[in-house]
Amino acid sequence: MEPLYISAHKNRTLAARIVQALEALRCCELCPRCCRVDRIAGETGVCRTGRNALVASFAPHFGEEAPLVGRFGSGTIFFSNCNLNCTFCQNSEISRGGEGSATTASQLAGMMIELQNQGVHNINFVSPSHVVPQILEALPEAIDSGLNIPLVYNSGGYDRVETLRLLDGIIDIYMPDIKFSSDIPALFYCAAPDYPLVSRAAVREMHRQVGDLRLDSRGRAVRGLLVRHLVMPDGLAGTQAVMRFLAEEISPATYVNIMDQYRPCGDVKDFKELQRRITPEEYEEALAAARAAGLSRLDSRERPILLHWR
Repeated sequence: MEPLYISAHKNRTLAARIVQALEALRCCELCPRCCRVDRIAGETGVCRTGRNALVASFAPHFGEEAPLVGRFGSGTIFFSNCNLNCTFCQNSEISRGGEGSATTASQLAGMMIELQNQGVHNINFVSPSHVVPQILEALPEAIDSGLNIPLVYNSGGYDRVETLRLLDGIIDIYMPDIKFSSDIPALFYCAAPDYPLVSRAAVREMHRQVGDLRLDSRGRAVRGLLVRHLVMPDGLAGTQAVMRFLAEEISPATYVNIMDQYRPCGDVKDFKELQRRITPEEYEEALAAARAAGLSRLDSRERPILLHWR
């Protein structure tokens, strides 16, 4: 299956989207924070990112879901900073501390090609919500240099539908988190009380664009939606409601990774309820909730702690 972005490049859809996206940087409303700063001029908002994307690292990654990893790994590009800034972020030095280097479109294109040359099965943009224009801008050079593997949009789920529409026909695989089903935890831990509504609208749009996750004959993801949900202590994530939403409003065939990797990290010192891991019983309850909702494609394999859940 040919990646979507190749056709978008040939028919000039990609070129038009690049113009739209870069213009949006002048009064940035790309994410739900709607900071309205002029990032072209170097102003920054919540994401602390100006004209150029900041990249913390890029490399083949083997801690992802099996359909992404295959034999040679997922080609992850970790963007610095984040539009969500969860207090419990495991990679706070990147997402909140801003570790990384400013990267031009040409440099970003070169990273994609270097990863493809290493044999990875996809290009996996990690925390891309605030750098959609920069990703789009880099694609033509990458395509002209031979890029031909799926693109993965790996976000925290705090994405504006209007921005996602710029990616329609370009991104092959969407992999958002759904963190919370209630506004109170989203307010306390992410300063984003609108997160439940925003993330649900985003997932609906993602599924509209690419549908359920499709695999090739070797079990590798080629197109579709894959959702992550991190189980949190004391049911703070609202797992039951998340699973019902996915089964009833997205698709019973939604591929869902129910993650048990929560551990106290980041800046949780002021939140006693976040200062412990989940119990085996809490994780089993989450799996039971998914099954009861009617979801049939659950990834619940035990794995090493993921390096980038947000």
